[in-house]
Amino acid sequence: MYGKSSSSSNTNTILLGPLTSEHINPIGNVFIEAGSNLVKNEFGAYGEKIFGSSSSFLQSNFVSRHLSNPQYYFEVNDDYVKNKIKMILFPFLHKGHWIRATEMVGGEILYKPPYCDINAPDLYIPMMGFGTCMVLAGFFLGINGKFSPEALGVHFTTALLCWILQVLLLGATLHSLGGGGDIPLLDLVGYGGYIFTAASVVIISRIIWDHLFCAITLWESFCMGVFLVKTMKRILISEVKRVDYKHSSKRDYLLLSIAISQIPLLFWIASICVKS
Repeated sequence: MYGKSSSSSNTNTILLGPLTSEHINPIGNVFIEAGSNLVKNEFGAYGEKIFGSSSSFLQSNFVSRHLSNPQYYFEVNDDYVKNKIKMILFPFLHKGHWIRATEMVGGEILYKPPYCDINAPDLYIPMMGFGTCMVLAGFFLGINGKFSPEALGVHFTTALLCWILQVLLLGATLHSLGGGGDIPLLDLVGYGGYIFTAASVVIISRIIWDHLFCAITLWESFCMGVFLVKTMKRILISEVKRVDYKHSSKRDYLLLSIAISQIPLLFWIASICVKS
């Protein structure tokens, strides 16, 4: 939009720029800009306060306690993996102690990584065991002509659910005995995932000779129960240092329940994974 101005003696054309909202309503623009800045500043500060406090809470509490160093659980070597699997499958053959080794780092006492301590938890063996169970399940379904992605997906979900139940069981037992909040979550995930090492042996026995299934499952349940009971005792005595001898019978019953629970869990994983 342009304007034109003329006079009687001399006609001069004056070109004006396009008219904008600033020229039309300057007062309204001032209020709009002020309101926009107010909303941006107030909501920005409020959001920063919310997310800042949430971030600091996670970093100072949950993350720092439970998820601070996931790389630690994968610091393994061949000797550790071999000896750890033997310890899981045959815990009564372990002649050494069950106490975790410590070291002084920067004036702080820390646990040694798995490749330096066979009693340290890891996530490498549980994840490899979980994957092995899936491969064995797919192989057995394949040789029986009943393999399908849907069937393998069901086995995957079932095994993952068993892992979660195992972790919840261990956490609830420690919490009932007064030491649940002192153990990192990834420690419990590692301890709970060792069941897939035993489950892989059970599924292999089913593939080789179906009549061995029940006997091998009961045996591996016994070995897994012994391993977890010794591990839980070590945690209560040496790691959280909360042993109430007045309620030793309660502790014994809870630890016994962990050992017994390995039977249905192993049967569930193995039978579902090779279900026809």
